[in-house]
Amino acid sequence: MKGIVGAIAGDIIGSTREHYAIKTKDFELFPSRSTFTDDTVMTLAIAQWLCEDRTSKEVLIKNLKYFGNRYINAGYGGSFYQWLGQESPEAYGSWANGSAMRVSPCAWVAESLEDAQKLAELSAIVTHNHPEGVKCALATNDAIYLAHIGASKDEIKEHVEVRYGYDLSRTVDEIRPNYSFDVSCAGSVPESIICFLDGNDFEDTIRNAVSLGGDADTQAAIAGSIASAYWDVPQEIVRESLLRLDEFLLGVYINFEEKFL
Repeated sequence: MKGIVGAIAGDIIGSTREHYAIKTKDFELFPSRSTFTDDTVMTLAIAQWLCEDRTSKEVLIKNLKYFGNRYINAGYGGSFYQWLGQESPEAYGSWANGSAMRVSPCAWVAESLEDAQKLAELSAIVTHNHPEGVKCALATNDAIYLAHIGASKDEIKEHVEVRYGYDLSRTVDEIRPNYSFDVSCAGSVPESIICFLDGNDFEDTIRNAVSLGGDADTQAAIAGSIASAYWDVPQEIVRESLLRLDEFLLGVYINFEEKFL
């Protein structure tokens, strides 16, 4: 199975390692405490926006606020948490990776790369209107879209490097030893893309991301969102991930899948 389940699975698998870093690919995928976090909640908020009215900034903000407040303890950053409490929230110039973690639905509904980029930019700028916040959402979106339409890893790598200036020449093994927790776009999204480029399949991509010892759930969600456009997600991982969604989130996921995928 392909689709936005890759972001959800990455988030859930990485959830127990966000603040308990490991530097190995040898770990249990779904320990008992595995759960969805803000990465899944916001991905599905974007999915719901696209189901309702992809042209409306107001509908986008409405859904981000509704989902965020419905799952208020999902693990948001402080600035986004404050944004959720505002009656008429304004973008706050974030350069963090939240715009990239939630962008994947945009690539799956778009009719062209340009269309996907417009959706991705809108999905970011309502909160993450810093140039780095927009760039990392676009880079992730482009990688997903290109993987979805059959581009090779080399083509994806070249596109992201040329268009967005990310250094994707490193390997996971080179990054891992000195890497630490980093929520910035510049310090986490290129590494997440490399986890996909260096991966052998979906599961290996997720193991790469978690093994960096950084922002594990978000980096696995970003890497997984690209990997699930390039490879099928194993059925057992799909099953274990969807079992951990509540009825509301599962319904949003199924509706998006039926409408677009």
